Order: sequence, then C-alpha cells, then structure tokens
Amino acid sequence: MEQAAPTRENLGRVRRGGRSARREIRSSIETGMLPALKRNLPLVEPMSQEQIEKIDDASMSILEDVGVVFRDPQALEDWKKAGADVREETVYLDRGMVRELITTIPSTFTYHARNPANNLPFGKDHSIFVPMTGAPYLRDLEDQRRGPTLEDLANFHKLSHMSPALHSSAHHIVEPMDHVVAHRHLRITYSSMKYSDKTFMGMTTSPKNAEDVMDMCAILFGADFMETHPVVTGNCNGNSPLVWDETMLGAMRAFCKRNQPVLCSPFVLGGANTPASTAPAVAQLNAEALSALAYTQVVRKGCPAIYGHYLSTVSMKSGAPMAGTPEISLMNFMIGQMARFYDVPWRTSNTLGGAKTFDAQAGYESASTMMAAIMSGANYIWHSAGWNEAGMHCSMAKFVVDAEQCEMAYRMAEGIRWDDFDEALEAVRDIGPGGHYLGHPHTQTNFQRAFFMPKLLNNDSIEQWVADGSQEITERALKEAKSLLEAYEEPKLDEGVNEALLDYIARREREIPAVDALNNEH
Repeated sequence: MEQAAPTRENLGRVRRGGRSARREIRSSIETGMLPALKRNLPLVEPMSQEQIEKIDDASMSILEDVGVVFRDPQALEDWKKAGADVREETVYLDRGMVRELITTIPSTFTYHARNPANNLPFGKDHSIFVPMTGAPYLRDLEDQRRGPTLEDLANFHKLSHMSPALHSSAHHIVEPMDHVVAHRHLRITYSSMKYSDKTFMGMTTSPKNAEDVMDMCAILFGADFMETHPVVTGNCNGNSPLVWDETMLGAMRAFCKRNQPVLCSPFVLGGANTPASTAPAVAQLNAEALSALAYTQVVRKGCPAIYGHYLSTVSMKSGAPMAGTPEISLMNFMIGQMARFYDVPWRTSNTLGGAKTFDAQAGYESASTMMAAIMSGANYIWHSAGWNEAGMHCSMAKFVVDAEQCEMAYRMAEGIRWDDFDEALEAVRDIGPGGHYLGHPHTQTNFQRAFFMPKLLNNDSIEQWVADGSQEITERALKEAKSLLEAYEEPKLDEGVNEALLDYIARREREIPAVDALNNEH
C-alpha cells in the first residue's frame, strides 16, 4: 500500500460536524482544563528514615560495585570526561558523584503550553494527569478492537483536550498504522499540537526522531523560548536490569540539550527483570533511575529531569505482566519516598489494567492503581486514561470514564474545604432537628461543588435505569465520547506557525526513506 504524497490538505484534515449542533452540545459540557493538582492530603509513606537510607545505600552500592551498562559510545565518552570509572560498556558510579550530579535537577518548574492559560506548575505538591500512550490497537466508538489510524489518534487528542482533569494531549496514544513507521513521529507530534493547546509529549523512538520533535517545538514556541521554558516531555525507558541503550540515550540527549524534561524510566517487570521481592526490586529500580538522572546533568547541568519508572509485576504462573497488585502500590509508595529523598519530581503510571474489555476487572485494577498513584504523591501521572489489555489497546469507552475518575481523584486530593464551614453550621441552626437541607440557601449555593456528581456512573433507581434502556457503563461511555467529539472545536494554531509545521513535515517526509510497505510494519 503506497502512502499519499504529503500535502497541507491531508496533513491538516479534520472532520467537522454541523457548527450549530456542536454549539448546542458544547453549551451543556464542561471542558475547561483544571489547574495542576495541588495536593493537600497526607501521603502514604510506609518506610522509616532508616529504611529510606537502607534503599539508598543498596542502590549506591549497586552503582559502585555492579555498575550500569551504557550501550552508547557517546554516553561512555561523556562519563569518562565526567570522571566515572568506565570499563568497556559498564559505568561504575561513585555515590558522591551521583549525589552531586542530581542536586542540579530542578525540583520544580512550570510547563508552558501554547495556550498560556494551560501552563502548569510542576513538582513538589503539584501533579498532572496525562493520557496513556503506545497502544497498537484501540477499541473504537463501536467498541470494536482494531488497528488505529491517524484519525483515531486525532480523536483521542480531541478527547484529551476536552477532558478537564487531563493536563496533556500526550503523543502516540495509539499508533497510527496507516502511516509508515519512519514518518509517524512527525504526524503524531503535529496531531498533539494541532488538536489541543495543552502541553504534550515528544517522541523518543530514535535520536533523530527526538531531534525532529525538538525542531517542531522550536517552530511552535521558538528556540530561544525553549532554552528557558519546558514545553514538552520525553520518555526514555531503561532495559532492566541495569542497561541503557543507544536509542534511548541519544533521544535523552536531544531533549536535555534543548533544556526539555525527560522521564528517566526503568521498565520494571517485578520478578522477571528484578528480584522477586518488593524492597530489593525498588533498590535496583532506584539505582537505574539515578544513573539516568545523573547522566542528564552530565549532558546539560540544570536541565529538568523526572525520576520515572514503569511498574508491573509478573505472574509466576504464565509470565504475563499484572496490574493493580498490592506490590505495585507498595512500590509506588516507596518510590515516592525515594524521589522526595533526592528532591526530584517523579512519574508513575495510572489506571493500568490487564482486562481484555472494559469490564469489572478493568475497573478494579485501574481504581487500585489510581489510589496508589494519588496517595504516593506522584507528580507526572501518566497512562491516566484508556489503558487496557496490558497497554495493547486504548479503549474509547474507558478513556472517558478514566478521565472522569481523574476528576474525582483530583477532587479528593485537593483535601477538605473549610471555606464555608461557619456558613454551613448556621444552616444547622436554621434547619434544626427533623428538617432537610435541600431548599436552604446554603445548599442552593453550594450543591454543585459540595459533592462530586459523576456523569458516567449511574446512580438512578433500578426502575429508572430500566426505563432508560438498562445501559451498561460501556454503552454510556461510548455515547459520551461521541457527544464530546461532536462538540469539539479545534483550538486553532497560528496560521504562520501551522504553515511552518506543515512545511517541515513535508520536507522531512521527503528526506526520510519510507523503506517498508505499510502492511509489513508492526
């Protein structure tokens, strides 16, 4: 199958519904983005100070005695110049050097979006929710599992834009299989920029792809602006145990050199690529993350970096990754403590599930993971909407329900409100014994903010539910997704910027060989 030559028409195409219909639907939908979450709940911190220091000492001993493999000539040369002990591909890191390097990582910064109203304070007690990425399949608006297209990706970016608690449009929420692999990062980045004016993520699938993303960000924001303002996030996964490869390290350098934050994320499958025990697994993960965090500061002192990880445990029956297990929650609590010990912001994963459909298993796993993510104090809460089937598909139905769950988690983590305490106590005196509060002025003023009222979770009586068609959550969620997409209105890019982005994409697609036919790519 041949790919059509890139044109402004097919690069920038967007489906449009009737304008008046969209306006009518939009009037009943709240889509304004919530500010970055400022957490006001106590965190779950199961480790004592002595245990934190025990993990720290174990991790530093791993770095000093076992070492970390950096499969990248440039990184090895960088480490030699920095004074590390480099033997072939293994780098042995002195704990004093590691501690000194990570002290220059900013503990807080502000993400800048193309819409300044969507800028986000980040780090310490501020958190943001980011949708899932990387799914090779989707469950679509008819709940059919299939390969995604660029239009499907655009729809997820639109839903991200319209979901109040989602603070980012991410990047390849689903893989657009209708475009060759070599060109996808360009189309994905443009889609992230075009369909939302929130912050977004940048592809790190190769060093050159990461550089393309940086060039596109420079077109959108200005190269000088990027020197002092974080605008995009990269993710670099380590190969546990204790290996960082050339692809990830090259992409990491591309982001660090432009002063853009990168997630330094060991990819943990507990019991498979870590010890089969929670605390030692965290000690290994911590060593891996520290080695990458330290390297970011070798590349560029003071550039923003985020302590990352992907956490899963492995079934000892089948070898399959599991989500929502108690040990994952415990590791999140521990990693949160370690990140705060080093005073660096950190990332976790949210709403993970292994279910094949949007069923009770998906709900239980996601709820368990979300609660741990919130109570552990994570800053960058990734994979917050749509994840199912161990990340193999993104579900349209689950996406919108997860987004609403993030709103509920946001409200909980804000903590207790005291601003109307005295006024509400006066209502107690007004009503007295045996009365009700539904008609009281305090209730009339505060009912919308007093208790969160989920739209997609049905709390009607059984009689009303049956009368309305006995709709299960998936059917309700798909109707909501369709309504949101019908109501969507594109936050237009500046015309000159849009022109420059499309020119860049067209030029790079001419320059990058599209070697494989589409039907041979996976």
